[in-house]
Amino acid sequence: MSRDLLQTIAQRTQLAGHNRLALLLFRLGERQLFGINVFKVQEVLRCPELSWVPQAHPLIMGLADIRGRHVPVIDLPKALNHAPLAPEESYVVVTEFNRTVQGFLVKSVDRIVNISVEEIHPPPQVTGDKSYMTAMTRLNNELIEIIDVEHVLADVVGQPQHVSAALLQYAPKPGADGKRPHVLVADDSRTARNQINDVLKQLGVEATLVADGRAALNVLKSLASTGEPVSNQIAMVISDIEMPDMDGYTLTTEIRRDPKLADLYVLLHTSLSGIFNNAMVARVGANAFVPKYSPDELAKVVLERIHAAAAA
Repeated sequence: MSRDLLQTIAQRTQLAGHNRLALLLFRLGERQLFGINVFKVQEVLRCPELSWVPQAHPLIMGLADIRGRHVPVIDLPKALNHAPLAPEESYVVVTEFNRTVQGFLVKSVDRIVNISVEEIHPPPQVTGDKSYMTAMTRLNNELIEIIDVEHVLADVVGQPQHVSAALLQYAPKPGADGKRPHVLVADDSRTARNQINDVLKQLGVEATLVADGRAALNVLKSLASTGEPVSNQIAMVISDIEMPDMDGYTLTTEIRRDPKLADLYVLLHTSLSGIFNNAMVARVGANAFVPKYSPDELAKVVLERIHAAAAA
């Protein structure tokens, strides 16, 4: 199963930049289907024997020895309030993103599907801030809940939040009119948006936050309609890559196609650190790429851009 899956993943990654999303579908029980971006998946295997980790987070079931690597296995059913699974009858989905490798316990793996991002929608507002669902879609009239794995990891292992004092000393000062630099942020993960916004606040930078590329493009077109150059209104665009409705590649391409937006600075900021295709960044015309999630690395690029724009 693992070898066939990896071959399929390799084929699906060729979809990058075509505004389509490949999802690995799995179940935590008998009925509901869940999905995770295939780009985040390294392999799927029967759950191996787990080693107990003292004083670990309650969602960490233990460490799995996978070809010499000690990989923490997270109890995804427990995180999503599902019935517990017997590890010996379950599978582990091994993922790499945000610069870490971790496994998620699931009952079964269904298949890999290729879905247009236009068919992927934000979750209903009633799910609330604590929900681990970042998006939803349907396949053959069956609901698929797409998991916000960044949210899960932030709760389990935590994420660094503070920009170092060495960088904070370069935080930009408000202009003569009292205005601060402004940044547009597009990311479908509420957790990721909050993390980015925390960094910007520490730098004294204001932000407009949206959940997908189409919403970001609409904001930019609205700014362009004022007649003032958009680059005078916002210092840069920070965009995730994998988003519903319009992904970050397509957003960047649309920005470069529009004469009123073409000179905007675009930073792609994604959790796909392990297998990210830097050639695609150049192909769509992004200015830079920073893998999630390091407050200092993000802050450094933001500061460099803002100071360069101020000096122009």
